[in-house]
Amino acid sequence: MENSIQVTLPLDIYTFPHIPLPEVWTVEQKVTKPALSHEEITTLARGAVANLTQDPRLKPGATVAVGVGSRGLDNLVFVVKTVVAELKAQGLKPFIVPAMGSHGGATAEGQRQVLADYGVTEASSGTEIRATMEVTLVGVLNAEEGGDYEGQKVYCDNNALSADAILLINRIKPHTDFQGEVESGIAKMCVIGLGKRFGAECVHQYGVNGLRDLVPRIARFLVSKLPIVGGVALIENDFGRTCEIHAVPAEDVAGNGEKRLLAHSRTLAPHLPFQEIDVLIVDQMGKNISGAGMDTHVIGRGYLPSLKEQEWGGPNVRLVAVLDLTKETHGNATALGLADLTTRHLVEQADFETTFINIRTSGEGGVLRGRLPLIMPTSNDCVKTAIATCGRKTAEEVRFVRIRNTADVQFLEISRALLDEARQSSQLIVSEESHPLDLCAPVRPE
Repeated sequence: MENSIQVTLPLDIYTFPHIPLPEVWTVEQKVTKPALSHEEITTLARGAVANLTQDPRLKPGATVAVGVGSRGLDNLVFVVKTVVAELKAQGLKPFIVPAMGSHGGATAEGQRQVLADYGVTEASSGTEIRATMEVTLVGVLNAEEGGDYEGQKVYCDNNALSADAILLINRIKPHTDFQGEVESGIAKMCVIGLGKRFGAECVHQYGVNGLRDLVPRIARFLVSKLPIVGGVALIENDFGRTCEIHAVPAEDVAGNGEKRLLAHSRTLAPHLPFQEIDVLIVDQMGKNISGAGMDTHVIGRGYLPSLKEQEWGGPNVRLVAVLDLTKETHGNATALGLADLTTRHLVEQADFETTFINIRTSGEGGVLRGRLPLIMPTSNDCVKTAIATCGRKTAEEVRFVRIRNTADVQFLEISRALLDEARQSSQLIVSEESHPLDLCAPVRPE
């Protein structure tokens, strides 16, 4: 779709030619837990499926709707292929359904394309993909099930409903909008992912607190009404690599099992190694990286009135500049408002219709983070403007960090003002020599 947004900038006004780009040092964070090999992933994924197939509804010949979402999970293609193969080996008939709410422009073909961009196709997975935005009203929460949300309607994807059983594949991690008993994981994919646009909007209309409170309630309702046998849950280490795979049986969806895995995932989540940062440069953002484009826990800001920033965790960052969108986000620039500065290039790459659909579906969080930051002509102008306006007396005092994205923080580039602190940390490996900041070169060393 052609972007209707046109950006015209008077270049002689918005730049700071006298501000030099900083000299930077490459820093590597030490991994908390090593990534799994393909052999280990195969063994653990098969084991998770074997655990779930103890459910009597997964009897030979049964059809199984396998939910796959719109996040860029590490090893997603390999895990999906392994799960599908193991289900077939058990005599079952799996097919894939996109479980991603309103993503992909809220169209069936758009959601199929999102999966294809991650490499999940009928050829790579070994099974059929059935995509639709059509849903059925499963039921309505009563007073006991819904509490203050009595009367809440619950929807589910029609293709999933046509199956004898439903099994979901997702990563379990902290959510970017709220903190609750369950956050991003199997329960949320049941509710938001399989609920498609109708289901997502019904939940998001209550804002962040409603999302926090309703996801576990609706997930438990769905499990009680539908043949949801559980999920294969991935946990990623602090550098976004698969480090654990678990089975989450039906009784553990939004229950103690998923809660324990969420608490465990917090200890492995990506993070920046500095508490005080003046300027954070993020090379790219996108829905494949985080629901908010950038992980709010990594950048230390949520921008939601229902959340107190001092309780959110993460670093104290004065200014955030984001330079580009990932290809996999399909122009979706939801939550660009988390940044203070961006580039004309990013804005021109944004598909504002897709972005607006996601913002509208996301309710309070989407609207409050959907504002445009200051748009600069180039990436270099973003850096120079941030350095000039971050509140430091001189450029040499600026505590500067650059990362590729908030899911890839193993390598960083830092300025001299952070050098001593970095060298004193036993968790960081700092390069001996500096180099000029080059935003066209990758943060990660070749």
